[in-house]
Parts: sequence; structure tokens; C-alpha cells
Amino acid sequence: MNEADYKELKKGGMMRQKEAGLFSVRLHVVGGHLTTAQLRAIQEAADRYGRGAVHLTARQGVEIPFVPTDSLAALKEFLLPSGVGVGVCGPTVRTVTACQGCRVCPSGVIDSPELAEAVDRAFYGKPVPHKFKVGISGCANNCIKAEENDIGIKGWTEPRWAESACTYCGVCEAVCPTKVVHVSEGDCKISVDLSGCIGCGDCIESCPTGSMAEGSRGYRLFAGGKFGRVPFLGKKILGVLRTGEEAIAAIEAAVEFFRAHGKSRERFGDTLQRTGFPALETYIRERLGQKV
Repeated sequence: MNEADYKELKKGGMMRQKEAGLFSVRLHVVGGHLTTAQLRAIQEAADRYGRGAVHLTARQGVEIPFVPTDSLAALKEFLLPSGVGVGVCGPTVRTVTACQGCRVCPSGVIDSPELAEAVDRAFYGKPVPHKFKVGISGCANNCIKAEENDIGIKGWTEPRWAESACTYCGVCEAVCPTKVVHVSEGDCKISVDLSGCIGCGDCIESCPTGSMAEGSRGYRLFAGGKFGRVPFLGKKILGVLRTGEEAIAAIEAAVEFFRAHGKSRERFGDTLQRTGFPALETYIRERLGQKV
């Protein structure tokens, strides 16, 4: 097999191992979610075509190692009825990672798995100058580490203060991790600087009278993050997006921007270092047709 053939196999998620003639096959797992039926199919595939073992990747994926070259097509065909596809590598939009979101986690603000599925349907495997990773955290706890992704998302919840029942006890100010809640008992007023609010909801959860209540929920976006040899934390862009549709439209605009300005084998964060983050924000705002 020549080098060109190996490159094509790698694009399809079949990565050459150190031992000649063997491959580790990356599977397409969205948001870390698999049914028990799919797990059984993966187990049988690993037993039949590999050596009865799987590898759990750093991005919630599954790989089946020790698959001989002549078994690659058979493994792919075997998994097809279970709905488990083979993953992608190379300069493409990769599998989306996500936490369990508001359907499972008490801290969840947004439905991370649902958004991950939608993003995956829209962009998975699409060509870009270099690999492009999307991670979705359901709240400010940031389990998926939004800033480590080319595009990261965090759920955000807006605190709204109602004066009527407030006793000005100061609990909301005390628990605020970014110190943007300020209690002025003498003026009978509580203020929240939303520009610095991370939308964690701690002030809402801790309020003993219910005076600090939940307003709207939304999505905060981060762009340009990466790990690897030269790590770089992504930066917060735009304001709070109010719907999942807006978040997907923003990701689409970011992918378009990367295709237009990125160089081959240049990560999105490196592109943004050249163009400047404001250029990306302006482009996304224009594509969304509104101020965000």
C-alpha cells in the first residue's frame, strides 16, 4: 500500500498503527452518546476484527485497534446496521463533544446533546484548512472545556433581581465568582454587571427569598482554542446568543471564515492570530444579520 492510500484511509478514520499491517479504526460518536445496542455491536466488532479491546479517546470517541488491513471494509460493513459509522481525520470538521446537558445534569442550562447532534449533522466531515473541533458545555462549569476547542459553547443563564421580596442579605454578592453582583442596602438596590457575568446561576440558586430569579437562557461562544504542541485558549466572542439556531448559524459563519482566511494545515486559532478576532466577530454579525 502506497503513502497516498494510507492518507485516504486516515481521512476515513482508519489510522495506521506502529505494527505493520494493522489499523486503529476511529468510530463516529457524537457527544459521547452510544446506545447499549451500539456498545454490543462495537464489542462484537472488536472481538471479530480486532483483539477484543477498544480505546476511549480524549474526545469521547471509541477506537478499535489491531484491525488488519484486509478486515477494514468488513468491520465498517458489520457496524453499519447498528448506526455506528467510522469517524474522520485530516482537515475536516471533527466529531462534536458535549456534556449531558439540562436533560440529565442539575447544573445544565442548555440541551448540549441535542445541539451537538444538530451541529454534527450540519458540519461533520466537511472540509476545512485543518482539523476543526467543536465542544459544547451545558453550563459555566465547563466540563467540555469550551476554550480548548476551535469553537466552544457554554450554556448561560441570566440573573434577574426583583425588589419586592429582597432582604439585602448579601448572599448573592458573596457567592458570585466574578464579583459582578453588588448589594447596596442603603439605596435598596442590587445591580448585576451582565458584561462580566458568566451566567453560572449561583446567585439564583443561593437566594433565600427567590428575589434573584432566572431570566433568559443562552449560549456563549469561544473561538480559536487548541491543545497539542502549542496550546492556546480560545477567546470569548460575540454577546449572548439566545437560540440554538443562532449558535449553529454562528458556527457556520466561523467555518466559512476559516475556509476564506485559513492556510493549509493552519489551526483556526492561528488564523485568528493573523486576522484578529474582531474580524471574525464582524463577519459573524454580518452573516447573522443582527447585533449580538
